[in-house]
Amino acid sequence: MKQKKYMNPYLGGTLLGLVLIVAFWVSGRGLGASGAAKSAIVAGVNTVAPTHVEKTAFYSDYLETHPNPLNEWLVFQMLGVIVGGFLSGAIAGRLKFKVEKSPKITNKTRLIFAVLGGVFFGFGSQLGRGCTSGSALTGMAVLSLSGFLSMAAIFGTAFALAYFARKLWI
Repeated sequence: MKQKKYMNPYLGGTLLGLVLIVAFWVSGRGLGASGAAKSAIVAGVNTVAPTHVEKTAFYSDYLETHPNPLNEWLVFQMLGVIVGGFLSGAIAGRLKFKVEKSPKITNKTRLIFAVLGGVFFGFGSQLGRGCTSGSALTGMAVLSLSGFLSMAAIFGTAFALAYFARKLWI
């Protein structure tokens, strides 16, 4: 199957903005991915170690306000992102397993740094009370100062660290 061109980034950004508006209209909330991860983790820990959940304030407080964490709409949003990404890749002819990296490093090194970046980003999203989608995009959509500060911090940190991480890509 022949690969199709990527979507125009301005069109993609406009469509993302429309999805954000629909999310506000349908659910009364903006987008966010870290809430889905938190719901899945709490449900998993509750399944494996329910006594630990009862003794830990974070888990018990979360379950008190979210009796069935996997019934949260953010979980379904993330499932839609995964299924939609898979379908989009299949339709565009890009569905294949490969590691995007610089030719100067190994797949193992790239995957280690990807996992470390994901861990740091997940930790930061909990410290910042939301991921880029929740804090920055949704915050900026409602003209929240914290949304603009979050986006500036995200891009500023990326710009400051790009010099050190560039060998992973070029």
